[in-house]
Amino acid sequence: MTHESTAVGLASAYSNATTASGDWWRDAVIYQVYVRSFADSDGDGIGDLRGVRSRLPHLARLGVDAVWLTPFYVSPQADGGYDVADYRAVDPLFGDLADADELVRAAHELGLRVIVDVVPNHTSEQHPWFRAALAGEPGARERYLFRRGRGADGSLPPNDWESIFGGPAWTRVADGEWYLHLFAPEQPDLDWTHPEVTAEFDSVLRFWLDLGVDGFRIDVAHGMVKADGLPDIGRGAQATLIGTEPLPFFDQDGVHEIHRAWRRLLDSYEGARIGVAEAWAPSSERLALYVRPDELHQAFNFRFLNCPWDPGAMRTVIDESLSATTAVGAPTTWVLSNHDVVRHVTRYGGGAQGLARARAAAMLMLSLPGSAYLYQGEELGLPEVADLPPESRQDPAFRRGRRQQIPVSAVDPAPGPGPAAPGIIAPRPGEPTPPQSAPSPHSQPESGAGPQPHACCGPQTRAGAGPEAEPGAGPAPEPCTAPEAHGPTRPQAETGTGAQPQACCGPEAVTGAGPEAEMGGGAGGDPLTAPEADGQDGLRDGCRVPIPWAGAEPPYGFGPVGSWLPQPPEWAGLSVAAQTGDPHSTLELYRAALELRRAMPGLGAPEAGPSPDPRGMRWLPSPDGVLLFTRPGFACTLNTRPEPVELPAPGRPVLSSAPVQTDGRTVRLPPDSCTWWAF
Repeated sequence: MTHESTAVGLASAYSNATTASGDWWRDAVIYQVYVRSFADSDGDGIGDLRGVRSRLPHLARLGVDAVWLTPFYVSPQADGGYDVADYRAVDPLFGDLADADELVRAAHELGLRVIVDVVPNHTSEQHPWFRAALAGEPGARERYLFRRGRGADGSLPPNDWESIFGGPAWTRVADGEWYLHLFAPEQPDLDWTHPEVTAEFDSVLRFWLDLGVDGFRIDVAHGMVKADGLPDIGRGAQATLIGTEPLPFFDQDGVHEIHRAWRRLLDSYEGARIGVAEAWAPSSERLALYVRPDELHQAFNFRFLNCPWDPGAMRTVIDESLSATTAVGAPTTWVLSNHDVVRHVTRYGGGAQGLARARAAAMLMLSLPGSAYLYQGEELGLPEVADLPPESRQDPAFRRGRRQQIPVSAVDPAPGPGPAAPGIIAPRPGEPTPPQSAPSPHSQPESGAGPQPHACCGPQTRAGAGPEAEPGAGPAPEPCTAPEAHGPTRPQAETGTGAQPQACCGPEAVTGAGPEAEMGGGAGGDPLTAPEADGQDGLRDGCRVPIPWAGAEPPYGFGPVGSWLPQPPEWAGLSVAAQTGDPHSTLELYRAALELRRAMPGLGAPEAGPSPDPRGMRWLPSPDGVLLFTRPGFACTLNTRPEPVELPAPGRPVLSSAPVQTDGRTVRLPPDSCTWWAF
């Protein structure tokens, strides 16, 4: 027989009790909405809260348990809203506070919980606190990490730390002090040893909990505490070390006391409110510390996201992840894509092969014990948009990393093509060679198109919105960024050989030296020709293109007219409307898988049924290239090989990512496919 789905019949025969328990988050499927790219209600080409609310029925029909909203707070949008100027207000770009309240209420009426982002590592440069710091208000700089520079005249940065977005992690202000920004200069890092910082974020969390949100995704949850003395790292290419080696600015033990305090705050509210850590740690054991019983509820498992299309690597990551979280009594959280990485259709090779692998990987993820996160559009099988024109890109790392650079040969020879090294995130497949010169920092983007390019002499702001002094205090000092060091170009990854995401705070295939002398001092003084330390590749916009809902041409129902990033013409066939009702579509595969996950007692949290393995699953022998495991009343097979594989049928097929042939005794698994079985 050929079989793809019997989910509807099974849904009436089973009931998964774990979804009704108080610990809803242990096996929840949570859908990430990148607000500006989900749905536009007012015709400005940018998604908003009313647009999200109008599309909540799609999420309810899809079968997810909760929605996670990316930042919608007041922000100059230097980094897509992750530069917050007011944590208690909605940016007019996305609506107002009433819209947020109505969205939460509408989601709850549909049985969906709502998680919102909180950004505690840094604020916007336009936050009142930072404006006060630049204006010289007494004590204001103590909330941030201002330091005197090194050298006789303080003209060198306080240490050798590099920004995740490229270049030094320090910017100098007019009076000679420097401030730390692990990301863009427009995102100054807070000093979490200051009691006002702690008190402020307690208040912010309570504000949104009182409005009714069900939890928080904590941005850079591993970064709020820095090592005492801010010691040098002693080497460049620091972004390649994130998540692989200990670093003085990430995963310090002090962050755990912050998360314990937040857990106590969350537990003081009714309704199982949760905290989710976006945390990079050097090992599964270190990551598990964030989800101990008195800390956060979940932590993203980026090792699974980074895993190549290789059964041995997948099994290792699954085993080590489950072992680490089981040891602290927490569920594992699985994710394949998000707003900071290459969409997994493209990571797995693109085209028909990439889509087949992506469908299979999604089914594997949804069959594992624990919770799963979906990124908007993955249920449609959307690929990365690799050919966006440079003028449309909004990623701050794209602007920061593409000033005119010293030729590579002037430093070190570039490595030749080859596979990405373990733990290093490679360039995005299909991206054009980055330009060697950027548009003039004084050129202006089209109105409403997003943040302006970051100029060499400090953070760019929207007209009249910069970090000015309070009235009567005089003009604010102008920040000045130090010149940056540049290293060899990144190694090229073989297309389709494995996962090649580029993460917000994760490892990056880059090289480079530390900051150089202050701008204007020496040969490297010209900010448009100075060498620089590479950070992210700046190409995250390719996974942020607004998703298609219906119609034959852009904007495919995203909004009344246009979209802030251009949508490909071939997306007409990938829209929600085009795929609805097609039993072979990726959308209907996701709907069926989520229905079965909710219906079958062996899926979801490990507690769903008895098993000799406390994690609720057990590996069985299987042919080379095939993974086979069981959970109570359930089996999953994954064929990673490019050709079909025959083996004894482990049960009755209930769902497959590709047509599977079985006579009841043996099964012929299609290439690059996953099949679920009941027994």
